[in-house]
Amino acid sequence: MSTAATAASCARWPSRAAEQHRGPSRAREADLSRSSRVPAGLFDSRPYGFSQVAVVATPLGDAVHVSGQVAWDAEQRIVGPGDIGRQLEKSLENLATALASVGATLDQVGALRLYIRQSHMREGKAIGAALRKVFGDAPPCSTWIGVPSLADEAFLIEVEPSVVYLPRR
Repeated sequence: MSTAATAASCARWPSRAAEQHRGPSRAREADLSRSSRVPAGLFDSRPYGFSQVAVVATPLGDAVHVSGQVAWDAEQRIVGPGDIGRQLEKSLENLATALASVGATLDQVGALRLYIRQSHMREGKAIGAALRKVFGDAPPCSTWIGVPSLADEAFLIEVEPSVVYLPRR
């Protein structure tokens, strides 16, 4: 196909990006933007280049994304050094705090990804006990992923929730 034919074809079939640019109004685009939250009780992660909580408005409601949570307190001190069960409890407490900052709860989480230091993958009893302590008989789905390390040498586990959807307020 010649260059002229290609240009003519492109003119007849505009790109998806061009259609999207012409489609929604600027007001609608503003409605579908992301906002970040710094929940009280969690460390401010913005200096590290990420948000603890991001809310993305969608046509059907708000999609709440929460960063992986670890056993740090608000002052970035490790809770439960060397104790994976205690670290998981603190990570889930942090997750509950993050969700509460947007009016959501742990009961609205459908699935968890648990990133577990490979050196601690055999501590399933402690992990299961911490999950049962928090969720009782109605736990979310979970995937346990062994990793060589996490962001800090003291972290034994990190918890990442699935997206939580909230109705538009």
